[in-house]
Amino acid sequence: MNMMQVIQSVVWAVLLWPCLVSLGVPLECKDEQGSIILCASISKEKLLDRVIQHAELIYRVSEESCTLFEEMFVPFPMRSQRNHAGYTCATKAFPIPGSKSEIQQISDKWLLHSVLILVQSWIEPLVYLQTTLDRYDDAPDTLLKKTKWVSEKLLSLEQGVVVLIRKMLDDDMLTTSYYEQGVAPYNLQPEVLESVLRDYTLLSCFKKDAHKMETFLKLLKCRQTDKYSCFLH
Repeated sequence: MNMMQVIQSVVWAVLLWPCLVSLGVPLECKDEQGSIILCASISKEKLLDRVIQHAELIYRVSEESCTLFEEMFVPFPMRSQRNHAGYTCATKAFPIPGSKSEIQQISDKWLLHSVLILVQSWIEPLVYLQTTLDRYDDAPDTLLKKTKWVSEKLLSLEQGVVVLIRKMLDDDMLTTSYYEQGVAPYNLQPEVLESVLRDYTLLSCFKKDAHKMETFLKLLKCRQTDKYSCFLH
């Protein structure tokens, strides 16, 4: 290994340290026989498929959680008002490409890094959401379990995307800006209705971003086979 490779390895280790510490253990995948293997040891094609499956499940459960919360706690007249009074999505804006020309102009690097930023921007808010839902007197176990499941799976998705970036982008490197939180901290003690509306907005915004994660990853997969025929309907 030459000096440049050594330097690159050290830089990678430093930049990825916050991610690896937060995850604790490597993401595990199952091969065709059901044996447990590390995701870093499988091909990028299979890893991309697993990451997409992960994103699909996260989006599906986020939809179910949002609907369940709405039915349980949000008065019908208030359901259309969650974007008023300052309750708007605060995550970084990543518009979904709307035409073939836009799709062809974006890069694999942009897609992967956009997914990673979205994933990491929601890790802390979902931890907050678990804490605040525990204070609801009549929160159903199903809702609590779903939000906990999504929070845990988001960490796994984060690691899968990081490994995918290393596999697909070779020596392209992450920067510390990708670890900045994109959602405002939720550490206030509001009144009951205000808390309900804020949590409802949080779930709704996460559902939108989870859909973007899934969409970007599926677009990435399509571009691996035929970059010029991919189109989002």
